[in-house]
Amino acid sequence: MNRKKLQKLTDTLTKNCKHFNKFEVQCLINLFYNLVGDVTERQGVVTGLDRNAFRNILHMTFGMTDDMIMDRVFRGFDKDNDGCVNVSEWISGLSVFLRGTLEEKMKYCFEVFDLNGDGFISKEEMFHMLKNSLLKQPSEEDPDEGIKDLVEITLKKMDHDHDGKLSFSDYEQAVREETLLLEAFGPCLPDPKSEMEFEAQVFKDPNEFNDI
Repeated sequence: MNRKKLQKLTDTLTKNCKHFNKFEVQCLINLFYNLVGDVTERQGVVTGLDRNAFRNILHMTFGMTDDMIMDRVFRGFDKDNDGCVNVSEWISGLSVFLRGTLEEKMKYCFEVFDLNGDGFISKEEMFHMLKNSLLKQPSEEDPDEGIKDLVEITLKKMDHDHDGKLSFSDYEQAVREETLLLEAFGPCLPDPKSEMEFEAQVFKDPNEFNDI
């Protein structure tokens, strides 16, 4: 991409981005093109990070291991559902992922946890996510029973309108009362250490970012 085009892209993305300044946007654009390989932009060719490349970044850089959650994070970034995260989705996604307000993070996490996109987190969805993120130790008891109990406890704590599922309103109220519930069903945001290391590395010199 030539300098003039890059400058224009940086200006446009900076204007639309609340949480990064122009220098940071430039660094993230450079990193994006380093990651995808500077593909010659041809008509009809999507330049972006596919699901595997994106999941690799989540795993290697932010320590995520839960396949289901990583898949949902990818869908959260890939707003136009074309199977690739393009440069503008990369910047706007990272803006919330790294520096979002509580409101932005609640909306993002809820969308990650609402596996079928129907606007609610159902008992079944809670069960799948908790089973995925908690089943690490072999146990003599039936692990599914323990998870079912946990789902019931979680519902009691978060389901304010008692309809057996979580709406965004239920989730928001619970998280405002106890922010630890933001990632109640699995880690879908970076931990502070990964976030700090990523920013320190990328916003210094993206060409040195060789860990992925």
